Amino acid sequence: MDSVDTALDRVWPAELRTDRLLLRPVTREDGSLVSELLTDGRVRAHLGGSVTEDRGAARQAAYPTTAGAWTVVRVADQRPIGLVTIGADHRCEGRVELSCQLLPAAWGEGLGREAVAAAVSWWTDAVPGGGPLVAVTQKANSASCRMLEAIGMTVVDELDDHGARQCLYTPAGDQDDSDLRWFRLLAARRDAVERR
Repeated sequence: MDSVDTALDRVWPAELRTDRLLLRPVTREDGSLVSELLTDGRVRAHLGGSVTEDRGAARQAAYPTTAGAWTVVRVADQRPIGLVTIGADHRCEGRVELSCQLLPAAWGEGLGREAVAAAVSWWTDAVPGGGPLVAVTQKANSASCRMLEAIGMTVVDELDDHGARQCLYTPAGDQDDSDLRWFRLLAARRDAVERR
């Protein structure tokens, strides 16, 4: 199996379309969207809080060159409303992590569910055997938990990470025991190091 980055590079860039959305690769023109997402306290409430100006600038510069980073555009008004990313999971080698952030003005319309479902389907179709896919969200983020469950993802584990209880989701039937054991071992090791 290729590394996640190698697998993404083979199929990137990619555009995805749904009934209401276009997911297109992030461009430099999306800088203001990235900045707004990274500094909005509501968006970042379950993501560790607003990022510093330096970290925000680094992410703005990196996103346009990152395979697997889409800008979510609402088709009706052509307005960029968020980001969806698929990339290597820093917690477990060979596994893919999915992430989604939407501006608060786009919440409650099912757009996150539509965007994430499109990305999951794309990964499954474009990169068969590309590695297990996960999404990690704080248990307190009930809206994200409901969204992931609505597209058929299931909680396969819970852990304490970065001072919060996290739920590890994967598409039903897409996770094997060995991956979970590695995830738990890595999380326990990281927790032990952080306590020192």
